Amino acid sequence: QVQLVESGGGLVQAGGSLRLSCAASGRTFNNYAMGWFRQAPGKERESVAAITWSGGSTYYADSVKGRFTISRDNAQNTVYLQMNKLKPEDTAVYYCAAGLLLRSVVMGDSFSWGQGTQVTVSS
Repeated sequence: QVQLVESGGGLVQAGGSLRLSCAASGRTFNNYAMGWFRQAPGKERESVAAITWSGGSTYYADSVKGRFTISRDNAQNTVYLQMNKLKPEDTAVYYCAAGLLLRSVVMGDSFSWGQGTQVTVSS
């Protein structure tokens, strides 16, 4: 089992940046694809970005393309989400997740989830 802990959320003004981190422990981190999701109040959970175990392939939701970058450091068992040019509509709780394949993570078929970190973007 993989335990995931997110950090790096906070309050930022529109146009600003944040970097989220997700630290993993437990099973071998670099065997799995990783992803970031978000859920805003009253909305369904949304897949934001995902990355393969090697980092060679990534996925981004259309709403964040060109603004967010997902990366991972397998030596540090950590996955990151660099968020630039933040907008008020990016406000949500952000979760990281681990899964077997990139496509399964993107679809929400993950076997481990973190507790989430709040991101609030003020206008």
